[in-house]
Amino acid sequence: MPLLVATHNAGKLREFRQLLAPLELVSAADLAPDLKVEETGRTFAENALLKARAFAQASGLITLADDSGLEVDALGGAPGVLSARYGGSHLDDQGRCQLLLEALRPFPDPARRRARFRCCLAAWAPDGRHCQAEGTCEGIIAPSPAGEGGFGYDPLFFVPEHWQTIAQLPPQLKNQLSHRARALRALRPLLLQTFPELKQ
Repeated sequence: MPLLVATHNAGKLREFRQLLAPLELVSAADLAPDLKVEETGRTFAENALLKARAFAQASGLITLADDSGLEVDALGGAPGVLSARYGGSHLDDQGRCQLLLEALRPFPDPARRRARFRCCLAAWAPDGRHCQAEGTCEGIIAPSPAGEGGFGYDPLFFVPEHWQTIAQLPPQLKNQLSHRARALRALRPLLLQTFPELKQ
């Protein structure tokens, strides 16, 4: 039985496929392209559950959804659950990165620019069975973007132990360190326990 991934984001889907192989994954873009779920939750976990439940009910398939984003300490945890909509829907990834750098201009000291990527995953079956997991990746917001890989805020997220941003890391290393990778590693055994039919 395939697992539906409730995302239209090609970058996320690519990571899910790499980290959950050999499970068969299908994309929401293929099975439920018109379904939009309002992310009204106050936390990443609430939003992940909202999406997983809605897509499972619409598709009849076990559905995996995530909500993830960037939390910057100096900004009181912002952009947080608004990470993908930070600054408004008219901004692209590059625009959101520039807006974040502007907000952090009063904080040039790297110690004040601590941040983390947080990912909350939820899997939901049409019969109501579900499970959840979370992962984080700690880092510092760099003074300027660097790197061509990744997406979103990856070019600004500097990982001190590797002296590179997430966007500069090789994909194999990113898949070990990223918040999504850590959440998926935590979720994988729960997926197979909660939904044994996925093994078939």
